[in-house]
Amino acid sequence: MSGVRNRPRDAVNPLRQLTIDQLRQRTSLKWREYPADVLPLWVAEMDVPLAEPVARAITDAVARGDTGYTAGTAYPQALAEFARRRWGWDGLAVERTALVPDVMHGVVEALGMVTEPGDAVVVNCPVYPPFYEFVAHAGRRIVEAPLGGDLRIDLGALADAFQQARAGGRPAAYLLCSPHNPTGVVHTADELAAVAHLAARHGVRVVADEIHAPVVLGGARFVPYLSVPGAENGLSLMSASKGWNLAGLRGALLIAGPAAAADVARVPFGTSVSTSHLGVIAHTAAFRDGGEWLDALLAGLDDNRRLLAALLAEHLPAIRYDPGQATYLAWLDCRALGLGDDPAAVFLDRGRVALNSGTTFGTGGDGHVRLNLATAPELITEAVRRMALAVA
Repeated sequence: MSGVRNRPRDAVNPLRQLTIDQLRQRTSLKWREYPADVLPLWVAEMDVPLAEPVARAITDAVARGDTGYTAGTAYPQALAEFARRRWGWDGLAVERTALVPDVMHGVVEALGMVTEPGDAVVVNCPVYPPFYEFVAHAGRRIVEAPLGGDLRIDLGALADAFQQARAGGRPAAYLLCSPHNPTGVVHTADELAAVAHLAARHGVRVVADEIHAPVVLGGARFVPYLSVPGAENGLSLMSASKGWNLAGLRGALLIAGPAAAADVARVPFGTSVSTSHLGVIAHTAAFRDGGEWLDALLAGLDDNRRLLAALLAEHLPAIRYDPGQATYLAWLDCRALGLGDDPAAVFLDRGRVALNSGTTFGTGGDGHVRLNLATAPELITEAVRRMALAVA
């Protein structure tokens, strides 16, 4: 691969510990979807080794033959302690949680509790594409509430969407992405309290996808939706999947506010027991013992955000990039390049760089791409070099 050399191991930054040759040996989606000459900076997998506490927990379980059905409350207890340490939130009650196979299946479970087929689900576009796919598959319909020009929640647009969603008196839900994917925006306590107030006024139930909550920069503060005034009947989905790269070890938690305890209690036993036992062991270890590894990752991601901003300013100044405070994803506005609605197709065809197409993120996504920052600095440098050549 032109411009990319193998790198020595780095004892601190997980993003610098694997060589390109090692990454090419992976059989997961990120590294197998495209031909070997394509640099994959698309789907939300990180180019990191497994955190040692997580690897140890899994290998110990395998050595014991502990591969049956999952049981117990170790996972929510570990997350509750993590929430106290990291977010200063002590409102995660273990008895108001349920295991679900992963966050998006938990979202569908939650939507099934608070809406009926044909009801509306409000989303803030542009937003994570599976919101559209899973909502449609669940037989619900999307109502978009576009983000504002600053890429933050537009409360006026949200109120209008709530009113539209509740037309005829039918139930409706608001699928909140917090932190927001793809923009990396971290919603403030005031913003979330305003959301809760609007939802209560319009009779809309809030389901918060908070999967990226651990991946928040120093200086920014993640606020759990269920911690704000008025969110008592809200539902939240959390997991260690994004923070520790555990997409292949599935397991998530559906968490209820005090007034939604009856909802979460209705999660079928079959749904909870379908969660991977090894996944639960991995996520528990991550939240309980993976803090030092996560801190090193966050420092590396912060460096990568600055690097990408500098590279774009030098080589592709027409691209607008406002670094987010969370996630490891960069939302790039490429409209000034004149590449049409789908610049990702141009970067793939001409530059052999795979990025996510903004067109799949709903209204506001045309002309944009999403770039995965969770890789080595050398690969980001190479990706921008290729992108610049693609439009030269």
